[in-house]
Amino acid sequence: MGAPTTETTRPPTEPTGLIDRWFEITARGSTVGREVRGGLVTFFTMAYILALNPLIIGTAADHNGNLLGGAPWKDAAGQVISANVGHSITLVAGATALVAGVTTIAMGIFGRFPLGLATGLGLNALVAFTVAPQMTWPQAMGLVVIEGVVIAVLVLTGFRTAVFRAVPSSLRAAISVGIGLFIAFVGLADAGVVRAGDGTLVQLGLHGSLTGWPMLVFAIGLFTVAVLHIRRVRGAMLISIVAATVVAVIIQLFAQLPAQSDAHPTGWALNIPTLGKIISVPDLSLIGHVDVFGAFLDGGIGRFVPLVLLVFALILSDFFDTMGTVVAIGAEGNLLDKHGNPPHLTQILLVDSLAAAAGGVGSVSSNTTYIESASGVGEGARTGLASVITGLGFLVAMFLAPLAGLVPSEAATPALVFVGFLMMSQVTKINWSELEEGLPAFLTMALMPFTYSITNGIGAGFVMYAFLKIIRGKARSVHPLMYGIAVAFLIYFLQGLINSWIS
Repeated sequence: MGAPTTETTRPPTEPTGLIDRWFEITARGSTVGREVRGGLVTFFTMAYILALNPLIIGTAADHNGNLLGGAPWKDAAGQVISANVGHSITLVAGATALVAGVTTIAMGIFGRFPLGLATGLGLNALVAFTVAPQMTWPQAMGLVVIEGVVIAVLVLTGFRTAVFRAVPSSLRAAISVGIGLFIAFVGLADAGVVRAGDGTLVQLGLHGSLTGWPMLVFAIGLFTVAVLHIRRVRGAMLISIVAATVVAVIIQLFAQLPAQSDAHPTGWALNIPTLGKIISVPDLSLIGHVDVFGAFLDGGIGRFVPLVLLVFALILSDFFDTMGTVVAIGAEGNLLDKHGNPPHLTQILLVDSLAAAAGGVGSVSSNTTYIESASGVGEGARTGLASVITGLGFLVAMFLAPLAGLVPSEAATPALVFVGFLMMSQVTKINWSELEEGLPAFLTMALMPFTYSITNGIGAGFVMYAFLKIIRGKARSVHPLMYGIAVAFLIYFLQGLINSWIS
């Protein structure tokens, strides 16, 4: 017979303190220890973004030829200025860690859900390669801020769910696959695996061959991440980046390779892996370096429609990933109600929306929820306390920002290629037997890498989808919002012709 119950004896399901009650630790069948372990696992599986985001955002130039921070990307002779690129990478790494830390902690405290947030892959590619080349970096980040604010308003009004339902599942899947192909193409190009061809648009490596030590580093990184993923090793991408970087540093100590140029085509593509400082006080000068309305004020009324469509493309890219991630993480942790919704859904979506705006303010691109949070949930995380731990990990990583400048693109880009592979899994959700479903999806996926624009792919898919549904006599099956979006994209594609008519 058990001991009698006293006033000091608590049932195992009763909260034991303020932290327990707020985060619902006991109510969700977890413990503080499990939350700490889960939060750390999520951090280490997400930490690769501290190397990849600087590689994408920190090495791209705006329409003035400047990097984030204002330094020129190339010199007068057209050669990449490695010192400026390295400094830009360090700046972005520190800011990326800070914004990820703050937004993830906010998700833990207010959303009370085990989600990590950081700069979104795909979103950062859209900003770096589609938005920034049309304006200055501060203006591009201003559009990111607008995107986050708009999504926050959509959350508060309930409109976000309406738009989510309006876009067919086939196009949602195609957007994910297309961004994956685009990311993989960027990774292969930044590593030098794909280059401008001799008489062709592109080719494999140099004169059709993978030549030079940097290509060995890329191969080691790609094979490492594949093997670790097969072996189900957590943090596979981060481990592969570290391993390939160690190899690159060793090679550089002995070979002393220069940066890639016409005279040295087998050199390092972007930054040189040279040992230097590891720990430093972070330079956060990028924070607040944003011009919210500058893009609209610079260029007159003729730029209004294209800019609105760029903001729309950012919104669309962020919109569906978050919904899918939240539901997937909730299902993994058995945290969904009978309607398939997680607890505190409005707070979760609101924090995610404001995180997007925070990414713009921090000049690191839109922040969003990460599917890698599933690794922490698999370790036992069930509450927002795990997110607080993950966020603290990012804040500590701020002081290790110089390490990001040590990672050559050849060591980091295998992870981009692998992310592209992971995003390809959505292709099975497309009904290829129906032309009005398959062709729009195909155009969405193909035009993203082929035109080097995520926006072009999304727009082509939407326009073709609406057109084919009308031709097939299924116009009523299309949500009215889809027609509005298709018309907007049609104007976007015809803006050159429209501008000539106006002139």
